[in-house]
Amino acid sequence: MSTPDDLTKMIKEMAVRARKASRKLASLSTAAKNAVLQDMSRLLDERRSLIQVENGKDLANGRAKGLSAAMLDRLELSDKVIDSMIQGLAEVTALPDPVGEISQMAKRPNGLDVGRMRVPLGVIGMIYESRPNVTVDAAVLCLKAGNAVILRGGSEAIHSNLVLASILQEALAGRGINSDAIQVIPVTDRDAVTIMLAQEEHIDLIIPRGGEGLIRFVAENSRIPVLKHYKGVCHIYVDSSADLSKINPIVLNSKVQRPGVCNALEGLLIHRDIAARCLPSLAAELHGAGVELRGCPESVRLVSGIVPATDDDWGSEFLGLILCVKVVDSMEEAIEYIEIHGSQHTDVILTENYTRARRFMAEVDASAVMINASTRFNDGGQLGLGTEIGISTTKLHAYGPMGLEELTTRKFVVFGDGQVRE
Repeated sequence: MSTPDDLTKMIKEMAVRARKASRKLASLSTAAKNAVLQDMSRLLDERRSLIQVENGKDLANGRAKGLSAAMLDRLELSDKVIDSMIQGLAEVTALPDPVGEISQMAKRPNGLDVGRMRVPLGVIGMIYESRPNVTVDAAVLCLKAGNAVILRGGSEAIHSNLVLASILQEALAGRGINSDAIQVIPVTDRDAVTIMLAQEEHIDLIIPRGGEGLIRFVAENSRIPVLKHYKGVCHIYVDSSADLSKINPIVLNSKVQRPGVCNALEGLLIHRDIAARCLPSLAAELHGAGVELRGCPESVRLVSGIVPATDDDWGSEFLGLILCVKVVDSMEEAIEYIEIHGSQHTDVILTENYTRARRFMAEVDASAVMINASTRFNDGGQLGLGTEIGISTTKLHAYGPMGLEELTTRKFVVFGDGQVRE
């Protein structure tokens, strides 16, 4: 077992190497980046059996440790999951490269041309749990945006993460690119996270992806800026002018399709004027899908199968087949409820009233505000980013799913012709 000094030395050396690799990546051409991404896609397909052998070790260890069926499902690198990673690579390859883009050019009175150029952030530290496919998603996004990345996955996926990283590094080396651009911390010691969070000289941004406990630990212990996403308490407000034919499909999809993810529905708010018309049939469909409904006194009165909610239920992230239901008197009450109980993740209004839709969009503070659509669309792939490295529910410097552009920043560029300041 590594000593604390050995572990500190190893992680610091990884960070130093990542910084060195990032300097070369920043000026790598789009064609060169796309070529290595295509190689990565090919190698993932060719090494499918090897990936699944290593993933099998993690699955066996997980079963021995009593991981839940849901956790094992997230951990498994099935053919479908590998196909999805390959598809994600193809989509990222096809996306425009933001690096080097110059915008907002303007001529100053003294003749200087001033603009903004998009540049990589540098070195990204990614800390995540369970899903090993995140290793590939994060690595390819960082690479295309010109960043090096240090990945620290969960101990339950160590074999999977290491084999995936080795394949991506092989593709880098095959194109003459420093393979230190993508590194996985190769140990499961929990102290590795704390040490990583102290490398502020070499790592520019930390992105944690996992449960609320992990993210709070990272935010409280990091010397490096952190993009946070504590939890996903997503709401749908059914306005009095909602189209009845749209309500059930949208609510069912939001809650039932994948109840254990951050963009699943956790709170349903229904205007009093429409509640009696839509809630009984909606509740029947939700109950039929195995959803337990916990509601306010009015919702309990309208539907016998709804149980009274406790104070702790409002604003909870259940990550399962439980849904809070509240009848409200106005859109203003719904917005106020979301402000108190939401998590700035995803909030939806179902309405046919354009004015109310625009007001809801303007006044609700969430990383994605939607009109007449499922909460499940707040996802990088669904929103056109190819894939995502995470969803930020804070506003510095990104808000919502983070794709290529969110993994860059902008610097000023100035074109002169001999000007000096007066």
